[in-house]
Amino acid sequence: MHQCGRLHRRGVLAIGGGLAALASGLAAVPVIGRTPPLRAVSGAAFGTSWHALLPDSLPLAEFANRAETRLSALDAALSPWRRDSVVTAFNRAQAGATARGDDLLLVARQSLAIAGASGGQFDPTVGPLVARFGFGPISDGSDRPDWRQIEVAGSRIVKTTDGTTFDPCGIAKGHALDRLAALARGVGAEAGFIEFGGEIIAWGAHPDGRAWRAGVEDPRVGQTGLVATLALGDAALATSGNKVNGYDFAGQSYGHIIAPDRQGPRRSSLLSVTVLAETAIVADGWATALMAAGPELGQQLAKRNDLSALFVLNRANSAPDLVTTGTLSDGLERI
Repeated sequence: MHQCGRLHRRGVLAIGGGLAALASGLAAVPVIGRTPPLRAVSGAAFGTSWHALLPDSLPLAEFANRAETRLSALDAALSPWRRDSVVTAFNRAQAGATARGDDLLLVARQSLAIAGASGGQFDPTVGPLVARFGFGPISDGSDRPDWRQIEVAGSRIVKTTDGTTFDPCGIAKGHALDRLAALARGVGAEAGFIEFGGEIIAWGAHPDGRAWRAGVEDPRVGQTGLVATLALGDAALATSGNKVNGYDFAGQSYGHIIAPDRQGPRRSSLLSVTVLAETAIVADGWATALMAAGPELGQQLAKRNDLSALFVLNRANSAPDLVTTGTLSDGLERI
Protein backbone atom coordinates (compact mmCIF):
# COMPACT_ATOMS: atom_id res chain seq x y z
CA MET A 1 0.00 0.00 0.00
CA HIS A 2 1.17 3.47 -0.64
CA GLN A 3 -0.12 6.92 -1.35
CA CYS A 4 2.74 9.36 -1.28
CA GLY A 5 4.30 12.12 -3.27
CA ARG A 6 5.63 14.50 -0.68
CA LEU A 7 2.57 13.44 1.29
CA HIS A 8 0.12 14.10 -1.54
CA ARG A 9 -1.33 11.50 -3.81
CA ARG A 10 -4.18 13.06 -5.72
CA GLY A 11 -4.75 16.22 -7.70
CA VAL A 12 -7.94 18.21 -7.71
CA LEU A 13 -10.37 19.29 -10.36
CA ALA A 14 -12.24 22.62 -10.28
CA ILE A 15 -13.63 23.91 -7.01
CA GLY A 16 -16.66 26.19 -7.16
CA GLY A 17 -18.07 28.74 -4.78
CA GLY A 18 -15.17 31.18 -5.11
CA LEU A 19 -12.22 28.77 -5.12
CA ALA A 20 -9.92 28.76 -8.12
CA ALA A 21 -9.83 26.05 -10.75
CA LEU A 22 -6.93 23.69 -10.21
CA ALA A 23 -5.11 21.07 -12.23
CA SER A 24 -7.10 17.99 -13.10
CA GLY A 25 -6.50 14.77 -11.20
CA LEU A 26 -8.17 11.98 -9.26
CA ALA A 27 -10.03 13.57 -6.39
CA ALA A 28 -13.21 14.48 -4.64
CA VAL A 29 -14.28 18.06 -5.36
CA PRO A 30 -16.94 20.39 -3.94
CA VAL A 31 -20.14 20.78 -5.90
CA ILE A 32 -21.71 24.06 -4.84
CA GLY A 33 -24.84 25.76 -6.12
CA ARG A 34 -25.51 29.49 -5.94
CA THR A 35 -22.80 31.62 -4.37
CA PRO A 36 -23.19 31.44 -0.57
CA PRO A 37 -21.98 33.98 2.02
CA LEU A 38 -18.66 32.22 2.31
CA ARG A 39 -15.11 33.29 1.71
CA ALA A 40 -12.29 31.18 0.30
CA VAL A 41 -8.95 30.87 2.04
CA SER A 42 -6.10 28.66 0.88
CA GLY A 43 -2.49 27.68 1.43
CA ALA A 44 0.19 25.17 0.49
CA ALA A 45 1.61 22.23 2.44
CA PHE A 46 3.01 18.73 1.89
CA GLY A 47 3.78 19.48 -1.75
CA THR A 48 0.12 20.19 -2.50
CA SER A 49 -2.50 22.79 -1.56
CA TRP A 50 -5.51 23.21 0.66
CA HIS A 51 -8.64 25.30 0.14
CA ALA A 52 -11.38 26.16 2.60
CA LEU A 53 -14.85 27.67 2.31
CA LEU A 54 -15.73 29.25 5.66
CA PRO A 55 -18.19 31.89 6.88
CA ASP A 56 -17.09 35.34 5.80
CA SER A 57 -17.63 36.78 9.29
CA LEU A 58 -14.78 34.75 10.83
CA PRO A 59 -11.19 35.94 11.43
CA LEU A 60 -9.94 34.03 8.40
CA ALA A 61 -6.50 35.66 8.37
CA GLU A 62 -5.98 34.32 11.88
CA PHE A 63 -7.16 30.88 10.74
CA ALA A 64 -4.76 30.91 7.77
CA ASN A 65 -1.81 31.85 9.99
CA ARG A 66 -2.63 29.10 12.49
CA ALA A 67 -3.04 26.63 9.64
CA GLU A 68 0.38 27.46 8.22
CA THR A 69 2.03 27.00 11.62
CA ARG A 70 0.18 23.74 12.31
CA LEU A 71 0.92 22.22 8.92
CA SER A 72 4.60 23.18 9.13
CA ALA A 73 4.83 21.33 12.44
CA LEU A 74 3.12 18.28 10.93
CA ASP A 75 5.52 18.31 8.00
CA ALA A 76 8.51 18.48 10.35
CA ALA A 77 7.20 15.47 12.25
CA LEU A 78 5.73 13.23 9.55
CA SER A 79 7.38 13.87 6.18
CA PRO A 80 9.71 11.08 5.00
CA TRP A 81 10.79 13.45 2.21
CA ARG A 82 12.56 15.67 4.76
CA ARG A 83 16.01 14.69 5.98
CA ASP A 84 15.40 16.54 9.25
CA SER A 85 11.95 15.18 10.13
CA VAL A 86 11.20 13.10 13.21
CA VAL A 87 10.07 10.15 11.12
CA THR A 88 13.24 10.21 8.98
CA ALA A 89 15.44 10.06 12.09
CA PHE A 90 13.36 7.16 13.37
CA ASN A 91 13.66 5.30 10.07
CA ARG A 92 17.45 5.63 10.01
CA ALA A 93 17.84 4.26 13.53
CA GLN A 94 18.37 0.64 14.53
CA ALA A 95 16.03 -1.78 16.27
CA GLY A 96 14.82 -0.49 19.62
CA ALA A 97 14.72 3.12 18.46
CA THR A 98 11.83 5.25 19.66
CA ALA A 99 10.18 8.49 18.58
CA ARG A 100 7.77 10.83 20.32
CA GLY A 101 5.23 13.47 19.40
CA ASP A 102 1.45 13.73 19.68
CA ASP A 103 0.86 13.76 15.92
CA LEU A 104 3.26 10.91 15.24
CA LEU A 105 1.63 8.81 17.95
CA LEU A 106 -1.89 9.48 16.72
CA VAL A 107 -0.95 8.65 13.12
CA ALA A 108 0.92 5.52 14.23
CA ARG A 109 -1.97 4.28 16.35
CA GLN A 110 -4.49 4.78 13.55
CA SER A 111 -2.11 3.23 11.00
CA LEU A 112 -1.63 0.11 13.10
CA ALA A 113 -5.37 -0.15 13.82
CA ILE A 114 -6.21 -0.09 10.10
CA ALA A 115 -3.31 -2.43 9.33
CA GLY A 116 -4.70 -4.99 11.76
CA ALA A 117 -8.32 -4.59 10.65
CA SER A 118 -7.34 -4.87 6.98
CA GLY A 119 -5.14 -7.91 7.41
CA GLY A 120 -2.10 -5.86 6.41
CA GLN A 121 -3.53 -4.38 3.20
CA PHE A 122 -2.64 -1.08 4.82
CA ASP A 123 0.98 -1.36 5.93
CA PRO A 124 2.94 1.68 7.16
CA THR A 125 6.26 -0.19 6.82
CA VAL A 126 5.97 -0.45 3.03
CA GLY A 127 8.11 2.60 2.22
CA PRO A 128 11.27 0.87 0.88
CA LEU A 129 9.18 -1.35 -1.37
CA VAL A 130 7.38 1.71 -2.72
CA ALA A 131 10.73 3.35 -3.44
CA ARG A 132 11.79 0.27 -5.40
CA PHE A 133 8.96 1.01 -7.84
CA GLY A 134 9.94 4.68 -8.05
CA PHE A 135 7.17 6.25 -5.95
CA GLY A 136 8.64 7.07 -2.55
CA PRO A 137 11.60 8.58 -0.69
CA ILE A 138 12.48 5.77 1.77
CA SER A 139 15.23 4.01 -0.15
CA ASP A 140 16.99 2.41 2.83
CA GLY A 141 15.43 -0.35 4.89
CA SER A 142 13.65 -3.66 4.42
CA ASP A 143 11.48 -4.11 1.35
CA ARG A 144 9.63 -6.92 3.14
CA PRO A 145 6.87 -4.95 4.87
CA ASP A 146 5.52 -6.13 8.21
CA TRP A 147 3.47 -3.63 10.19
CA ARG A 148 3.87 -5.74 13.34
CA GLN A 149 7.47 -4.50 13.58
CA ILE A 150 6.18 -1.07 14.67
CA GLU A 151 4.64 -0.73 18.11
CA VAL A 152 3.16 2.04 20.23
CA ALA A 153 4.40 1.87 23.80
CA GLY A 154 2.98 4.56 26.03
CA SER A 155 3.98 7.92 24.58
CA ARG A 156 6.46 6.51 22.05
CA ILE A 157 6.55 4.51 18.86
CA VAL A 158 9.12 1.73 18.75
CA LYS A 159 10.71 -0.32 15.97
CA THR A 160 11.44 -3.91 16.90
CA THR A 161 13.57 -4.96 13.92
CA ASP A 162 16.55 -3.48 12.08
CA GLY A 163 15.58 -2.08 8.70
CA THR A 164 11.97 -1.38 9.65
CA THR A 165 10.69 2.02 8.54
CA PHE A 166 7.51 3.94 9.25
CA ASP A 167 5.88 5.62 6.26
CA PRO A 168 2.85 7.76 7.16
CA CYS A 169 2.13 8.80 3.57
CA GLY A 170 -1.01 6.68 3.27
CA ILE A 171 -2.75 8.47 6.12
CA ALA A 172 -0.93 11.67 7.15
CA LYS A 173 -2.85 13.99 4.83
CA GLY A 174 -6.12 12.85 6.38
CA HIS A 175 -4.74 13.67 9.82
CA ALA A 176 -3.67 17.11 8.58
CA LEU A 177 -7.15 17.72 7.19
CA ASP A 178 -8.71 16.84 10.55
CA ARG A 179 -6.34 19.35 12.17
CA LEU A 180 -7.39 22.06 9.71
CA ALA A 181 -11.05 21.43 10.51
CA ALA A 182 -10.32 21.62 14.23
CA LEU A 183 -8.56 24.96 13.72
CA ALA A 184 -11.54 26.29 11.73
CA ARG A 185 -13.94 25.26 14.46
CA GLY A 186 -11.57 26.90 16.94
CA VAL A 187 -12.12 30.31 15.32
CA GLY A 188 -15.88 29.83 15.37
CA ALA A 189 -16.75 28.00 12.13
CA GLU A 190 -20.05 26.25 12.83
CA ALA A 191 -20.05 25.09 9.20
CA GLY A 192 -17.30 24.66 6.65
CA PHE A 193 -15.86 22.78 3.73
CA ILE A 194 -12.12 22.10 3.41
CA GLU A 195 -10.28 20.32 0.60
CA PHE A 196 -6.67 19.22 0.96
CA GLY A 197 -4.97 17.58 -2.00
CA GLY A 198 -8.21 15.96 -3.13
CA GLU A 199 -9.53 14.92 0.28
CA ILE A 200 -12.51 16.70 1.81
CA ILE A 201 -14.03 17.34 5.20
CA ALA A 202 -17.32 19.14 5.78
CA TRP A 203 -19.49 19.97 8.76
CA GLY A 204 -22.63 21.91 9.50
CA ALA A 205 -25.13 22.93 6.85
CA HIS A 206 -24.40 24.55 3.51
CA PRO A 207 -25.65 28.17 3.59
CA ASP A 208 -28.32 27.16 1.07
CA GLY A 209 -29.78 24.95 3.78
CA ARG A 210 -28.84 21.69 2.06
CA ALA A 211 -26.14 19.15 2.71
CA TRP A 212 -22.66 19.73 1.39
CA ARG A 213 -22.00 17.67 -1.73
CA ALA A 214 -18.79 16.48 -3.33
CA GLY A 215 -18.01 14.95 -6.69
CA VAL A 216 -15.93 11.84 -7.37
CA GLU A 217 -13.84 12.12 -10.50
CA ASP A 218 -13.88 9.67 -13.36
CA PRO A 219 -10.77 7.59 -12.56
CA ARG A 220 -10.20 6.35 -16.12
CA VAL A 221 -7.00 7.59 -17.73
CA GLY A 222 -7.80 10.15 -20.41
CA GLN A 223 -11.31 10.79 -19.09
CA THR A 224 -12.54 13.95 -17.36
CA GLY A 225 -15.61 14.86 -15.37
CA LEU A 226 -17.36 13.06 -12.52
CA VAL A 227 -18.81 9.59 -12.09
CA ALA A 228 -20.97 10.53 -9.10
CA THR A 229 -21.73 13.12 -6.45
CA LEU A 230 -22.15 12.40 -2.76
CA ALA A 231 -23.94 14.10 0.11
CA LEU A 232 -21.48 14.58 2.96
CA GLY A 233 -23.26 15.80 6.07
CA ASP A 234 -20.70 15.98 8.89
CA ALA A 235 -18.10 13.70 7.36
CA ALA A 236 -14.82 13.34 5.52
CA LEU A 237 -14.18 11.88 2.09
CA ALA A 238 -11.01 10.36 0.63
CA THR A 239 -10.42 8.77 -2.76
CA SER A 240 -7.60 6.41 -3.69
CA GLY A 241 -6.61 5.40 -7.21
CA ASN A 242 -3.80 5.22 -9.76
CA LYS A 243 -4.93 7.78 -12.33
CA VAL A 244 -2.48 10.47 -11.23
CA ASN A 245 0.61 8.63 -10.00
CA GLY A 246 1.72 5.86 -12.33
CA TYR A 247 3.88 5.02 -15.31
CA ASP A 248 4.31 2.53 -18.15
CA PHE A 249 7.54 0.56 -18.52
CA ALA A 250 8.37 -2.36 -20.81
CA GLY A 251 4.74 -2.81 -21.76
CA GLN A 252 3.49 -2.85 -18.16
CA SER A 253 1.58 -0.21 -16.22
CA TYR A 254 2.66 0.49 -12.65
CA GLY A 255 0.52 2.34 -10.11
CA HIS A 256 1.81 3.92 -6.93
CA ILE A 257 -0.50 1.93 -4.65
CA ILE A 258 1.52 -1.06 -3.50
CA ALA A 259 -0.22 -4.24 -2.34
CA PRO A 260 1.94 -5.59 0.50
CA ASP A 261 0.85 -9.19 -0.08
CA ARG A 262 1.97 -8.97 -3.72
CA GLN A 263 5.15 -7.01 -3.06
CA GLY A 264 4.11 -4.56 -5.79
CA PRO A 265 1.16 -2.89 -7.54
CA ARG A 266 -1.97 -5.03 -7.87
CA ARG A 267 -3.39 -5.31 -11.38
CA SER A 268 -7.19 -5.50 -11.26
CA SER A 269 -10.40 -3.96 -12.55
CA LEU A 270 -10.54 -1.60 -9.56
CA LEU A 271 -10.00 1.99 -10.70
CA SER A 272 -10.64 3.91 -7.49
CA VAL A 273 -12.10 3.66 -4.00
CA THR A 274 -13.81 6.49 -2.14
CA VAL A 275 -14.44 6.19 1.60
CA LEU A 276 -16.83 8.32 3.65
CA ALA A 277 -16.03 8.42 7.38
CA GLU A 278 -16.40 10.59 10.47
CA THR A 279 -12.75 11.68 10.30
CA ALA A 280 -10.39 12.28 7.40
CA ILE A 281 -7.63 10.14 8.88
CA VAL A 282 -9.94 7.11 8.88
CA ALA A 283 -11.24 7.84 5.38
CA ASP A 284 -7.67 8.33 4.10
CA GLY A 285 -6.23 5.16 5.59
CA TRP A 286 -9.13 2.94 4.57
CA ALA A 287 -9.25 4.31 1.01
CA THR A 288 -5.59 3.29 0.72
CA ALA A 289 -6.22 -0.14 2.22
CA LEU A 290 -9.26 -0.97 0.07
CA MET A 291 -7.54 0.13 -3.14
CA ALA A 292 -4.50 -2.00 -2.29
CA ALA A 293 -6.74 -4.98 -1.55
CA GLY A 294 -8.41 -5.02 -4.97
CA PRO A 295 -12.10 -5.33 -5.86
CA GLU A 296 -13.14 -8.60 -4.20
CA LEU A 297 -11.15 -8.45 -0.98
CA GLY A 298 -11.65 -4.70 -0.78
CA GLN A 299 -15.42 -5.07 -0.75
CA GLN A 300 -15.19 -7.85 1.80
CA LEU A 301 -13.06 -5.67 4.08
CA ALA A 302 -15.43 -2.72 3.67
CA LYS A 303 -18.44 -4.83 4.68
CA ARG A 304 -16.56 -6.53 7.52
CA ASN A 305 -15.52 -3.16 8.97
CA ASP A 306 -18.87 -1.38 8.36
CA LEU A 307 -17.32 1.12 5.96
CA SER A 308 -19.20 3.43 3.63
CA ALA A 309 -17.27 3.06 0.39
CA LEU A 310 -17.64 3.53 -3.36
CA PHE A 311 -15.75 1.15 -5.64
CA VAL A 312 -15.34 2.26 -9.26
CA LEU A 313 -14.69 -0.77 -11.48
CA ASN A 314 -13.50 -0.79 -15.05
CA ARG A 315 -15.73 -2.16 -17.82
CA ALA A 316 -14.30 -2.54 -21.31
CA ASN A 317 -15.80 -0.09 -23.81
CA SER A 318 -18.39 1.09 -21.31
CA ALA A 319 -18.96 3.39 -18.37
CA PRO A 320 -17.42 2.07 -15.14
CA ASP A 321 -19.44 0.09 -12.62
CA LEU A 322 -20.17 1.73 -9.27
CA VAL A 323 -20.45 -0.56 -6.24
CA THR A 324 -21.25 0.81 -2.78
CA THR A 325 -21.02 -0.55 0.75
CA GLY A 326 -22.48 0.75 3.99
CA THR A 327 -24.63 3.86 3.88
CA LEU A 328 -22.74 5.63 1.11
CA SER A 329 -25.46 4.86 -1.43
CA ASP A 330 -27.95 6.98 0.57
CA GLY A 331 -26.54 10.26 -0.76
CA LEU A 332 -25.10 8.97 -4.05
CA GLU A 333 -26.14 10.47 -7.39
CA ARG A 334 -24.65 8.83 -10.46
CA ILE A 335 -23.59 11.10 -13.29
